[in-house]
Amino acid sequence: MTRYTLRDTALTIPDFCLGTMTWGHQTPLEDAHRQIDMALEHGVDFLDTAEMYPVNPIRIESRGATERVIGAWNAKGGRDRLVIASKISGEGAGVFEGGAPMIGAARLRSAVEEALVRLQTDHIDIYQLHWPNRGSYHFRKNWNFQPPTGKAEVRAHITEVLREAAALIEERKIGAIALSNESAWGLAQWSAIAEAEGLPRVATVQNEYSLLCRLFDTDMAEACTLEEVPNLAFSPLAAGLLTGKYAGDVTPEGSRRSVNAELGGRLTPRVFDAVAAYLGLARDFGLDPVQMALAWHRTRPFTSIPILGATSAEQLARQLPARDLTLPDELLAAIDQTHKDHPMPY
Repeated sequence: MTRYTLRDTALTIPDFCLGTMTWGHQTPLEDAHRQIDMALEHGVDFLDTAEMYPVNPIRIESRGATERVIGAWNAKGGRDRLVIASKISGEGAGVFEGGAPMIGAARLRSAVEEALVRLQTDHIDIYQLHWPNRGSYHFRKNWNFQPPTGKAEVRAHITEVLREAAALIEERKIGAIALSNESAWGLAQWSAIAEAEGLPRVATVQNEYSLLCRLFDTDMAEACTLEEVPNLAFSPLAAGLLTGKYAGDVTPEGSRRSVNAELGGRLTPRVFDAVAAYLGLARDFGLDPVQMALAWHRTRPFTSIPILGATSAEQLARQLPARDLTLPDELLAAIDQTHKDHPMPY
């Protein structure tokens, strides 16, 4: 079992993380609790959640429902067995009337304190900014990305948030501050200001990364490696595309595609050829494509921790064995060639 110690903290996390974004909607409480138990049985004691969960769809009335599901598990005992990461929603999030306000010191504190109540705990191990105030190129926004302006404003915001994070850490309400949907420039700013001001360093970043989504491979890979910041890779199965369940352009009943027809912009004229190529590699090497896609993260030249997304305990049972899977060099070479043959399918 591989565990990572997060820089400047006493926290250690495993090489897989359990995602929770369907809990309290598509995934009922009993199944979610079973997933936590199953994950612990396999050494995965790391959960990722957010105040805006569950999603698909995002609704004001369900804000915090996933945290409440986790809180119900904590209430049964065993909170000390888990590492819990949660997130504050950024500006405009549809879980607040009129949209969530921009993230600042007061908003950060209120979000943490509300999450502590929902989670039925006195601390959150890692607290993440779901996306930057200045916006980002993630979720297919890279195709028409407009770089922000106002460097001084961004740096002032970072300093304000880090100072409040330092206070929350001192009060033991959070263990570390972290980012999500960030850029290399953004991470560099957070790191430089933390170092210059003696404030908490960013512990993790959570960006999308999979066989089909490789934006992380260059600038972010360099920044995270040099700053010793692991990536918590969301959508490591490309919203289910890499499972093969949508092969042939079908939409299984109850699937994510049944409630999100374009899978967040991932369905393009190119994507099914890429999916077929990776499914073919798994078949040729006698592997489950799900497990191949997850095990691949451990082969990267930087720390990439896939977040397992399972609507049901049955789906999670298919994913967990990937922790024990080592991909042969011949397959890794074939994956590299497939990536070159099918770059940026969405």
